[in-house]
Amino acid sequence: MDEALLRSLIPGVITVLVRRGADFAAAEDAVQEALIEALRHWPAEPSPGSAGPAEPLRDAKGWLITVAWRRFLDGTRADTARRRREDLADEEPAPGPAPAVDDTLQLYFLCAHPSLTPASAVALTLRAVGGLTTRQIARAYLVPEATMAQRISRAKRTVSGVRFDRPGDVSTVLRVLYLVFNEGYSGDIDLAAEAIRLTRQLAARVDHPEVAGLLALMLLHHARRAARTAADGSLVPLAEQDRGRWDTALIAEGVRILQAALARDRLGEFQAQAAVAALHADAPTARETDWAQIVEWYDELTRLTDSPVVRLNRAVAVGEAEGPDAGLAALSELDAALPRYTAVAAYLHERRGDLATAARLYSEAAHLAPHLAERDHLTRQAARLNARRQR
Repeated sequence: MDEALLRSLIPGVITVLVRRGADFAAAEDAVQEALIEALRHWPAEPSPGSAGPAEPLRDAKGWLITVAWRRFLDGTRADTARRRREDLADEEPAPGPAPAVDDTLQLYFLCAHPSLTPASAVALTLRAVGGLTTRQIARAYLVPEATMAQRISRAKRTVSGVRFDRPGDVSTVLRVLYLVFNEGYSGDIDLAAEAIRLTRQLAARVDHPEVAGLLALMLLHHARRAARTAADGSLVPLAEQDRGRWDTALIAEGVRILQAALARDRLGEFQAQAAVAALHADAPTARETDWAQIVEWYDELTRLTDSPVVRLNRAVAVGEAEGPDAGLAALSELDAALPRYTAVAAYLHERRGDLATAARLYSEAAHLAPHLAERDHLTRQAARLNARRQR
Protein backbone atom coordinates (compact mmCIF):
# COMPACT_ATOMS: atom_id res chain seq x y z
CA MET A 1 0.00 0.00 0.00
CA ASP A 2 1.41 3.36 -1.07
CA GLU A 3 0.63 5.59 1.93
CA ALA A 4 1.88 8.71 0.14
CA LEU A 5 -0.50 8.04 -2.76
CA LEU A 6 -3.44 7.56 -0.41
CA ARG A 7 -2.73 10.77 1.47
CA SER A 8 -2.38 12.75 -1.74
CA LEU A 9 -5.80 11.56 -2.95
CA ILE A 10 -7.80 12.31 0.21
CA PRO A 11 -8.37 16.09 -0.28
CA GLY A 12 -9.65 15.69 -3.81
CA VAL A 13 -12.00 12.85 -2.87
CA ILE A 14 -13.48 14.79 0.07
CA THR A 15 -13.99 17.83 -2.13
CA VAL A 16 -15.82 15.84 -4.81
CA LEU A 17 -18.23 14.48 -2.20
CA VAL A 18 -18.86 17.96 -0.78
CA ARG A 19 -19.54 19.34 -4.24
CA ARG A 20 -22.08 16.53 -4.77
CA GLY A 21 -23.99 17.63 -1.69
CA ALA A 22 -22.42 15.87 1.29
CA ASP A 23 -21.64 18.01 4.32
CA PHE A 24 -17.99 18.13 5.32
CA ALA A 25 -18.22 15.85 8.36
CA ALA A 26 -20.16 13.15 6.50
CA ALA A 27 -17.83 13.39 3.51
CA GLU A 28 -14.74 13.02 5.66
CA ASP A 29 -16.23 10.02 7.48
CA ALA A 30 -17.19 8.38 4.18
CA VAL A 31 -13.68 8.86 2.79
CA GLN A 32 -12.16 7.30 5.90
CA GLU A 33 -14.39 4.25 5.38
CA ALA A 34 -13.32 4.09 1.74
CA LEU A 35 -9.68 4.18 2.84
CA ILE A 36 -10.31 1.18 5.08
CA GLU A 37 -11.72 -0.66 2.07
CA ALA A 38 -8.68 0.36 0.05
CA LEU A 39 -6.35 -1.04 2.69
CA ARG A 40 -8.24 -4.32 2.51
CA HIS A 41 -8.36 -4.69 -1.26
CA TRP A 42 -5.66 -2.67 -3.00
CA PRO A 43 -3.60 -2.94 -5.20
CA ALA A 44 -5.78 -5.43 -7.14
CA GLU A 45 -9.55 -5.04 -6.97
CA PRO A 46 -12.49 -5.43 -9.35
CA SER A 47 -14.41 -2.25 -10.02
CA PRO A 48 -16.93 -1.52 -7.19
CA GLY A 49 -20.12 -3.56 -7.64
CA SER A 50 -18.54 -5.87 -10.20
CA ALA A 51 -18.41 -9.63 -9.78
CA GLY A 52 -15.56 -9.98 -12.24
CA PRO A 53 -12.00 -11.06 -11.47
CA ALA A 54 -9.55 -8.71 -9.78
CA GLU A 55 -7.36 -6.61 -12.02
CA PRO A 56 -4.69 -3.95 -11.41
CA LEU A 57 -6.13 -0.68 -10.09
CA ARG A 58 -5.97 1.93 -12.87
CA ASP A 59 -7.86 4.86 -11.32
CA ALA A 60 -7.25 4.98 -7.58
CA LYS A 61 -9.00 8.32 -7.10
CA GLY A 62 -12.05 7.22 -9.05
CA TRP A 63 -12.23 4.02 -7.00
CA LEU A 64 -12.12 5.99 -3.74
CA ILE A 65 -14.75 8.47 -4.96
CA THR A 66 -17.15 5.70 -5.93
CA VAL A 67 -16.74 3.76 -2.69
CA ALA A 68 -16.85 6.89 -0.49
CA TRP A 69 -20.00 8.16 -2.24
CA ARG A 70 -21.73 4.84 -1.68
CA ARG A 71 -20.71 4.87 1.97
CA PHE A 72 -22.18 8.36 2.24
CA LEU A 73 -25.40 7.20 0.63
CA ASP A 74 -25.59 4.28 3.05
CA GLY A 75 -25.40 6.71 5.95
CA THR A 76 -27.90 9.05 4.37
CA ARG A 77 -30.42 6.24 3.84
CA ALA A 78 -30.36 5.54 7.54
CA ASP A 79 -31.09 9.16 8.52
CA THR A 80 -33.27 10.80 5.88
CA ALA A 81 -36.69 10.41 4.30
CA ARG A 82 -37.36 7.93 1.50
CA ARG A 83 -37.81 10.58 -1.20
CA ARG A 84 -34.48 12.23 -0.42
CA ARG A 85 -32.80 8.83 -0.41
CA GLU A 86 -34.14 8.08 -3.85
CA ASP A 87 -33.08 11.50 -5.16
CA LEU A 88 -29.53 11.01 -3.95
CA ALA A 89 -29.39 7.50 -5.38
CA ASP A 90 -30.59 8.81 -8.75
CA GLU A 91 -27.85 11.45 -8.65
CA GLU A 92 -25.07 8.89 -8.23
CA PRO A 93 -22.72 9.13 -11.21
CA ALA A 94 -21.73 5.91 -12.92
CA PRO A 95 -18.35 4.49 -11.91
CA GLY A 96 -15.61 5.73 -14.17
CA PRO A 97 -12.45 7.83 -14.32
CA ALA A 98 -12.19 10.56 -11.70
CA PRO A 99 -12.75 14.13 -12.94
CA ALA A 100 -9.58 15.97 -13.92
CA VAL A 101 -10.56 19.08 -11.93
CA ASP A 102 -8.66 19.33 -8.65
CA ASP A 103 -10.54 21.21 -5.94
CA THR A 104 -7.99 20.61 -3.20
CA LEU A 105 -7.42 24.35 -2.86
CA GLN A 106 -11.01 24.82 -1.68
CA LEU A 107 -10.38 22.28 1.04
CA TYR A 108 -7.41 24.35 2.28
CA PHE A 109 -9.69 27.36 2.59
CA LEU A 110 -12.38 25.34 4.35
CA CYS A 111 -9.95 23.94 6.92
CA ALA A 112 -8.59 27.43 7.60
CA HIS A 113 -12.06 28.90 8.09
CA PRO A 114 -12.00 32.02 10.33
CA SER A 115 -14.62 30.52 12.66
CA LEU A 116 -12.07 27.90 13.77
CA THR A 117 -9.44 28.41 16.44
CA PRO A 118 -5.84 28.16 15.19
CA ALA A 119 -5.39 24.79 16.95
CA SER A 120 -8.57 23.40 15.38
CA ALA A 121 -7.65 24.73 11.94
CA VAL A 122 -4.24 23.07 12.13
CA ALA A 123 -5.71 19.75 13.27
CA LEU A 124 -8.38 19.77 10.57
CA THR A 125 -5.83 20.66 7.88
CA LEU A 126 -3.58 17.79 8.91
CA ARG A 127 -6.54 15.41 8.93
CA ALA A 128 -8.43 16.41 5.76
CA VAL A 129 -5.66 17.83 3.55
CA GLY A 130 -2.66 16.03 4.98
CA GLY A 131 -4.41 12.69 5.33
CA LEU A 132 -2.98 11.98 8.79
CA THR A 133 -4.88 9.84 11.26
CA THR A 134 -6.21 11.26 14.50
CA ARG A 135 -3.67 9.13 16.37
CA GLN A 136 -0.78 10.50 14.33
CA ILE A 137 -1.88 14.11 14.90
CA ALA A 138 -2.34 13.49 18.62
CA ARG A 139 1.15 12.02 18.90
CA ALA A 140 2.64 14.94 17.00
CA TYR A 141 1.03 17.41 19.41
CA LEU A 142 1.66 15.26 22.50
CA VAL A 143 -2.01 15.16 23.53
CA PRO A 144 -4.30 12.18 24.18
CA GLU A 145 -5.95 10.73 21.09
CA ALA A 146 -9.42 11.30 22.60
CA THR A 147 -8.63 14.99 23.07
CA MET A 148 -7.53 15.37 19.46
CA ALA A 149 -10.59 13.41 18.24
CA GLN A 150 -12.89 15.84 20.07
CA ARG A 151 -11.00 18.82 18.62
CA ILE A 152 -11.32 17.49 15.08
CA SER A 153 -14.99 16.56 15.55
CA ARG A 154 -15.83 20.06 16.76
CA ALA A 155 -13.96 21.57 13.83
CA LYS A 156 -15.80 19.37 11.34
CA ARG A 157 -19.15 20.34 12.82
CA THR A 158 -18.20 24.02 12.61
CA VAL A 159 -17.44 23.92 8.89
CA SER A 160 -20.09 21.40 7.85
CA GLY A 161 -22.51 24.14 6.82
CA VAL A 162 -19.93 26.18 4.92
CA ARG A 163 -20.36 26.13 1.15
CA PHE A 164 -17.60 26.18 -1.46
CA ASP A 165 -19.04 29.15 -3.34
CA ARG A 166 -16.95 31.90 -1.74
CA PRO A 167 -13.29 32.73 -2.37
CA GLY A 168 -10.98 31.69 0.41
CA ASP A 169 -8.51 33.79 2.34
CA VAL A 170 -4.99 32.83 1.26
CA SER A 171 -3.41 34.65 4.21
CA THR A 172 -5.39 32.52 6.68
CA VAL A 173 -4.34 29.31 4.93
CA LEU A 174 -0.70 30.43 5.02
CA ARG A 175 -0.85 31.16 8.73
CA VAL A 176 -2.25 27.70 9.41
CA LEU A 177 0.55 26.09 7.40
CA TYR A 178 3.11 28.26 9.18
CA LEU A 179 1.73 27.07 12.53
CA VAL A 180 2.12 23.47 11.39
CA PHE A 181 5.73 24.12 10.32
CA ASN A 182 6.68 25.82 13.58
CA GLU A 183 5.53 22.82 15.58
CA GLY A 184 8.59 21.00 14.23
CA TYR A 185 8.33 17.28 14.75
CA SER A 186 7.51 14.75 17.42
CA GLY A 187 6.79 11.03 17.36
CA ASP A 188 6.34 9.39 13.97
CA ILE A 189 5.09 12.48 12.14
CA ASP A 190 7.50 15.20 11.08
CA LEU A 191 5.27 18.27 11.06
CA ALA A 192 7.92 20.50 9.49
CA ALA A 193 8.26 18.16 6.51
CA GLU A 194 4.47 17.77 6.37
CA ALA A 195 4.02 21.54 6.26
CA ILE A 196 6.49 21.77 3.38
CA ARG A 197 4.62 19.02 1.51
CA LEU A 198 1.29 20.79 1.94
CA THR A 199 2.73 24.19 1.01
CA ARG A 200 4.20 22.70 -2.16
CA GLN A 201 0.72 21.46 -3.02
CA LEU A 202 -0.73 24.90 -2.37
CA ALA A 203 1.97 26.61 -4.45
CA ALA A 204 1.13 24.30 -7.35
CA ARG A 205 -2.52 25.36 -7.19
CA VAL A 206 -2.45 29.11 -6.49
CA ASP A 207 -0.29 31.76 -8.11
CA HIS A 208 0.49 34.07 -5.19
CA PRO A 209 3.88 35.55 -4.22
CA GLU A 210 3.24 35.06 -0.51
CA VAL A 211 2.61 31.35 -1.03
CA ALA A 212 5.98 31.19 -2.75
CA GLY A 213 7.46 33.29 0.04
CA LEU A 214 6.23 30.89 2.71
CA LEU A 215 7.55 27.88 0.80
CA ALA A 216 10.94 29.57 0.40
CA LEU A 217 11.00 30.43 4.11
CA MET A 218 10.23 26.83 5.10
CA LEU A 219 12.89 25.42 2.77
CA LEU A 220 15.56 27.84 4.00
CA HIS A 221 14.83 27.09 7.65
CA HIS A 222 14.53 23.36 7.05
CA ALA A 223 17.91 23.37 5.31
CA ARG A 224 19.57 24.10 8.69
CA ARG A 225 17.75 21.36 10.55
CA ALA A 226 20.61 18.84 10.78
CA ALA A 227 22.88 21.45 12.36
CA ARG A 228 20.40 22.76 14.94
CA THR A 229 21.04 20.11 17.58
CA ALA A 230 24.16 18.46 18.95
CA ALA A 231 24.63 14.72 19.37
CA ASP A 232 23.21 14.94 22.91
CA GLY A 233 20.08 16.71 21.67
CA SER A 234 21.05 20.16 22.93
CA LEU A 235 20.30 23.26 20.87
CA VAL A 236 23.07 24.77 18.73
CA PRO A 237 22.65 28.55 18.13
CA LEU A 238 22.77 29.75 14.53
CA ALA A 239 26.17 31.40 14.97
CA GLU A 240 27.69 28.13 16.23
CA GLN A 241 26.15 25.76 13.70
CA ASP A 242 28.31 23.68 11.38
CA ARG A 243 27.35 25.23 8.05
CA GLY A 244 28.79 22.25 6.24
CA ARG A 245 25.76 20.30 7.49
CA TRP A 246 23.27 22.70 5.92
CA ASP A 247 21.33 21.28 2.96
CA THR A 248 22.63 23.29 0.01
CA ALA A 249 20.03 21.88 -2.39
CA LEU A 250 17.17 23.13 -0.20
CA ILE A 251 18.91 26.50 0.16
CA ALA A 252 19.32 26.84 -3.60
CA GLU A 253 15.66 25.93 -4.18
CA GLY A 254 14.48 28.34 -1.49
CA VAL A 255 16.55 31.22 -2.89
CA ARG A 256 15.33 30.54 -6.43
CA ILE A 257 11.66 30.52 -5.33
CA LEU A 258 12.18 33.68 -3.25
CA GLN A 259 13.86 35.60 -6.06
CA ALA A 260 10.97 34.81 -8.41
CA ALA A 261 8.46 35.98 -5.80
CA LEU A 262 10.32 39.21 -5.02
CA ALA A 263 10.57 40.00 -8.73
CA ARG A 264 6.77 40.38 -8.80
CA ASP A 265 7.06 43.44 -6.53
CA ARG A 266 4.22 42.45 -4.20
CA LEU A 267 6.14 42.18 -0.96
CA GLY A 268 4.56 40.39 1.99
CA GLU A 269 5.75 39.29 5.39
CA PHE A 270 6.66 35.72 4.42
CA GLN A 271 8.80 36.97 1.54
CA ALA A 272 10.55 39.39 3.89
CA GLN A 273 11.15 36.65 6.47
CA ALA A 274 12.51 34.41 3.73
CA ALA A 275 14.86 37.20 2.64
CA VAL A 276 16.31 37.30 6.16
CA ALA A 277 16.74 33.52 6.13
CA ALA A 278 18.40 33.73 2.71
CA LEU A 279 20.95 36.26 3.98
CA HIS A 280 21.86 33.90 6.82
CA ALA A 281 22.14 31.02 4.36
CA ASP A 282 24.33 33.07 2.02
CA ALA A 283 26.96 33.88 4.67
CA PRO A 284 29.95 31.46 4.61
CA THR A 285 30.47 32.13 8.33
CA ALA A 286 28.45 33.82 11.07
CA ARG A 287 30.97 36.68 11.12
CA GLU A 288 30.37 37.38 7.43
CA THR A 289 26.60 37.75 7.81
CA ASP A 290 25.27 40.93 6.21
CA TRP A 291 23.56 42.27 9.31
CA ALA A 292 22.97 45.71 7.80
CA GLN A 293 20.74 44.18 5.10
CA ILE A 294 19.01 42.04 7.70
CA VAL A 295 18.14 45.18 9.68
CA GLU A 296 16.68 46.67 6.51
CA TRP A 297 14.51 43.61 5.97
CA TYR A 298 13.33 43.76 9.59
CA ASP A 299 12.42 47.40 8.97
CA GLU A 300 10.26 46.19 6.08
CA LEU A 301 8.72 43.51 8.27
CA THR A 302 7.96 46.07 10.95
CA ARG A 303 6.21 48.22 8.35
CA LEU A 304 4.21 45.22 7.13
CA THR A 305 3.23 43.70 10.47
CA ASP A 306 4.12 46.05 13.35
CA SER A 307 4.74 42.85 15.29
CA PRO A 308 6.55 43.04 18.65
CA VAL A 309 8.25 39.72 17.83
CA VAL A 310 9.65 41.27 14.66
CA ARG A 311 10.85 44.27 16.67
CA LEU A 312 12.54 41.89 19.12
CA ASN A 313 14.39 40.13 16.31
CA ARG A 314 15.28 43.51 14.85
CA ALA A 315 16.91 44.50 18.16
CA VAL A 316 19.21 41.48 17.85
CA ALA A 317 20.08 42.41 14.28
CA VAL A 318 20.75 46.03 15.26
CA GLY A 319 23.02 44.77 18.04
CA GLU A 320 25.01 42.79 15.48
CA ALA A 321 25.11 45.54 12.84
CA GLU A 322 25.67 48.60 15.05
CA GLY A 323 26.91 47.21 18.34
CA PRO A 324 25.31 45.92 21.55
CA ASP A 325 24.51 49.39 22.92
CA ALA A 326 22.40 50.14 19.84
CA GLY A 327 20.73 46.77 20.21
CA LEU A 328 19.90 47.40 23.87
CA ALA A 329 18.50 50.83 22.95
CA ALA A 330 16.20 49.19 20.41
CA LEU A 331 15.25 46.54 22.96
CA SER A 332 14.37 49.16 25.58
CA GLU A 333 11.49 50.35 23.39
CA LEU A 334 9.73 46.98 23.78
CA ASP A 335 7.63 45.44 26.54
CA ALA A 336 9.84 43.41 28.90
CA ALA A 337 7.05 40.84 29.23
CA LEU A 338 7.50 39.86 25.60
CA PRO A 339 8.46 36.18 25.20
CA ARG A 340 12.26 35.76 24.86
CA TYR A 341 12.84 39.44 25.72
CA THR A 342 15.02 38.42 28.66
CA ALA A 343 17.05 35.99 26.56
CA VAL A 344 17.75 38.70 23.99
CA ALA A 345 18.75 41.12 26.76
CA ALA A 346 21.13 38.49 28.16
CA TYR A 347 22.79 38.00 24.77
CA LEU A 348 23.23 41.73 24.16
CA HIS A 349 24.67 42.29 27.66
CA GLU A 350 27.13 39.46 27.03
CA ARG A 351 28.15 41.11 23.75
CA ARG A 352 28.64 44.31 25.71
CA GLY A 353 30.97 42.55 28.17
CA ASP A 354 28.68 42.74 31.21
CA LEU A 355 28.99 39.07 32.15
CA ALA A 356 27.35 39.34 35.58
CA THR A 357 24.18 40.91 34.19
CA ALA A 358 24.15 38.53 31.25
CA ALA A 359 24.48 35.45 33.49
CA ARG A 360 21.64 36.64 35.71
CA LEU A 361 19.41 37.32 32.71
CA TYR A 362 20.20 33.95 31.12
CA SER A 363 19.13 32.28 34.36
CA GLU A 364 15.90 34.29 34.44
CA ALA A 365 15.22 33.52 30.80
CA ALA A 366 15.68 29.80 31.46
CA HIS A 367 12.82 29.86 33.96
CA LEU A 368 10.61 31.56 31.38
CA ALA A 369 11.51 29.28 28.47
CA PRO A 370 8.50 27.53 26.89
CA HIS A 371 10.40 24.38 25.89
CA LEU A 372 12.75 22.05 27.74
CA ALA A 373 15.51 22.22 25.11
CA GLU A 374 15.48 26.02 25.19
CA ARG A 375 15.50 26.05 28.99
CA ASP A 376 18.51 23.73 29.09
CA HIS A 377 20.35 25.85 26.53
CA LEU A 378 19.81 29.06 28.51
CA THR A 379 20.83 27.35 31.75
CA ARG A 380 24.08 26.25 30.13
CA GLN A 381 24.69 29.79 28.92
CA ALA A 382 24.31 31.12 32.45
CA ALA A 383 26.63 28.42 33.82
CA ARG A 384 29.22 29.18 31.12
CA LEU A 385 29.34 32.87 32.00
CA ASN A 386 29.46 32.20 35.75
CA ALA A 387 32.40 29.86 35.18
CA ARG A 388 34.22 32.55 33.17
CA ARG A 389 33.68 35.10 35.92
CA GLN A 390 35.21 32.79 38.54
CA ARG A 391 38.46 32.24 36.64
